[in-house]
Amino acid sequence: MIDLDRRGVILAGGGVLAAATLGPAAWAAPQRKLGYAIVGLGAYGLGVIIPQFKHCRDSRLVALVSGDAAKARRVAAEYGVPERNLYNYQNYDSIRDNPDIDIVYVCLPVSMHAEYTIRAAQAGKHVLCEKPMALSSAECEAMIAACAQAGRKLMIGYRCHFEPTNLEAIRRARAGEIGKLRYFRSEHGFVQRDTNGWRLKKAMSGGGSLMDMGIYALQAARYMTGEEPLAVYATERTDRNDPRFREVEDMIAFDLEFPSGVLASCMSMYSANQNHILLMGDKGRIELEPGTAYAGNHLWVGAGREREIAPAPGPAATQWAGQLDHLAQCVLTNRAPIVPGEEGLRDLRIIEAIYQSAREGRRLALRA
Repeated sequence: MIDLDRRGVILAGGGVLAAATLGPAAWAAPQRKLGYAIVGLGAYGLGVIIPQFKHCRDSRLVALVSGDAAKARRVAAEYGVPERNLYNYQNYDSIRDNPDIDIVYVCLPVSMHAEYTIRAAQAGKHVLCEKPMALSSAECEAMIAACAQAGRKLMIGYRCHFEPTNLEAIRRARAGEIGKLRYFRSEHGFVQRDTNGWRLKKAMSGGGSLMDMGIYALQAARYMTGEEPLAVYATERTDRNDPRFREVEDMIAFDLEFPSGVLASCMSMYSANQNHILLMGDKGRIELEPGTAYAGNHLWVGAGREREIAPAPGPAATQWAGQLDHLAQCVLTNRAPIVPGEEGLRDLRIIEAIYQSAREGRRLALRA
């Protein structure tokens, strides 16, 4: 039996619903926009997160942390970041002396999440850390402890908690539009072609498709049901002759059993493209495909795909702006984020159980 220790964990379902109520009208007007330092100028930090600040109400980009000084200077010039606010990984701790920086957003390979979160907290900064939170639940616990000791807030980058299609699906499921939920299914994956990328190196990623894409299916199972799983059973299928999968897994299928009787069937993969969420109730179904994409998500409610639903606007102009501004508001009003470090810890404990189940070929009960 795997001990998951639910104490102090905020349910994902409640967190997502809370996001829907945190629109601009409900937020306190800040005296100033809080300053973010982006740590890591890779594809996600540079290509996705940094462009979002133009959509933010309560957040602004003030600093960059990168091992590539020339790249940092180019990005700083493009986005108006002063050169005095450029840092590398050696002088990172000196952010403690910069009052412009309120929050650090860690957009690094998973193996670096714990170190740079802990160092940020020790420097007196709040932290937004990308998912998965860390390589292990033990690292997650250390990150939570460091932020608690420093009196700083820790939030995990679960952007779908601010995405309109997911919020609408949850609202309709809670309203009983498909009756009693009986079955959940989600598949998340893509064809991984970057044979030299860090995601295929276990020491940097912690695992393969499960850590990268399976976490979307796992999170969706939790926030769509609003429950915590009681047991897991998993199987893995990986062609070890494929040079992509010398260190990490390709496909993992995992079933989750929930207290209400709902069975969730999930899949992650690095050898096929899929992004799908399905909720089956005794009166109908809710389907999202794609469900967690950066854009173009679709939602159907009914017996099949005969009725597509346009979701209500989310809490911000984009899901990322909603995420960035949510933590800023939590800092300003001293409240807990809807997806705190404990939420990332919860997922890592379940992921560890999924890996164990796949290795041992047996069902594992998850202890409360």
